[in-house]
Amino acid sequence: MVMRGVSAISPTAEQLMQWGANNAGSVLINDQWWRIITAMFVHVGIIHLATNMWCLWNLGLLAEPLMGSFGVVAVYVLTGAAGNLLSVFWNGLQFNVTAVSQQIVHHAVDPWPYFPPGVGASGAVFGIAGALIVLLKSQRLPVPLEELKRLRKSVIYFAAINLVIGFGVSWPALSSKTGISIDNSAHLGGVLCGLLFATPMVPRIGNPRPIFDRRLHGAVWMIVGILVLFAFFISRMMG
Repeated sequence: MVMRGVSAISPTAEQLMQWGANNAGSVLINDQWWRIITAMFVHVGIIHLATNMWCLWNLGLLAEPLMGSFGVVAVYVLTGAAGNLLSVFWNGLQFNVTAVSQQIVHHAVDPWPYFPPGVGASGAVFGIAGALIVLLKSQRLPVPLEELKRLRKSVIYFAAINLVIGFGVSWPALSSKTGISIDNSAHLGGVLCGLLFATPMVPRIGNPRPIFDRRLHGAVWMIVGILVLFAFFISRMMG
């Protein structure tokens, strides 16, 4: 993005949209559903990117031994998509996508400025945290119980504290002064999907490989099916 002239510190909303930001209007009115995936790879400058990558690095070091490389990629993409879908649903309700759609048709203008663009990997990061909260509870892990409790508690604190910070920063009185806008629906969707994703799984460590693979693939297909149904519900309700 920087090589194409985008600011490394503060990209504009137009530039973020050009590079794949999520947007309820573009998704629901223009049928640009691919933004559900691309948005999790776009960031509002280098600080936003560095913060998310630092979180991803630390959670990934813990997640990969439990889920494997494929599992980490799968939970990242699927929970990030879940967060972005919930964001589309919430923003569609909040900003009345049906009324905007009628106005767009009448005036023949682009719908995206009527809705806030959303970008970043934080929904997927919260998703990995949610999956870890479930997997670290497994009694099959060959790790001392006290160590498992400590690790799980730290992940729970990470998710809870960041959710509280997100909702606090997004409080209208504070957001209007700082100019910071956080997509809390994407964070909430990510962590809830992560919790659900890991429910049928077992950790890779301490379990036979065939059982782990079968549980992981079952979790992937379960979440894919749920997300497809949720996307269909959103499109029928608001499209």
